[in-house]
Amino acid sequence: MITRNIVVVPYDETWSVEFEKIKNEILPFIKDIILAIEHVGSTSVKGLYAKPIIDINIVIERNMLPAIIQRLAQLGYTYEGNLGIEDREVFKYTDKIHLMKHHLYVCPKDSEELKRQIVFRDYLRLHPEDCEKYSNIKIEMAKKFPHDIDNYIKGKEPVIMEIYKKCGVKPWK
Repeated sequence: MITRNIVVVPYDETWSVEFEKIKNEILPFIKDIILAIEHVGSTSVKGLYAKPIIDINIVIERNMLPAIIQRLAQLGYTYEGNLGIEDREVFKYTDKIHLMKHHLYVCPKDSEELKRQIVFRDYLRLHPEDCEKYSNIKIEMAKKFPHDIDNYIKGKEPVIMEIYKKCGVKPWK
């Protein structure tokens, strides 16, 4: 079993700058075959506590997956499949010490997972009371389960589901 330290920190203004650095490194190689690059996840919401890892979704037409796999491989990203989440393709990397740690995903534009992440992000950006509530549960779960990512995630789930209901998003399966 791999032991991880789950660290949740206050929002950092540099996260948006770090997202732009990653985006600017990738974009020249893929701009002709993508629709958008979205900064999602907790680091994309001003004021939200987060694990300091940038989450990025590259949005494509469904038929462009083979091309994006090839292009990203040229940049040192390895295709890992969807790892159990439909329509969210995962890419891993090594040797990118000049960039902040990040998770790179590719989603077709009609992906339910993409919609869920964007609606959730946009809702939290507009609702500081729920942003604070989500921050608090993240801090609490990181303290309670500092080396157990599964229970950390499970502990946040009631708050996430409550926010999903408020913003009209279907929960994941």
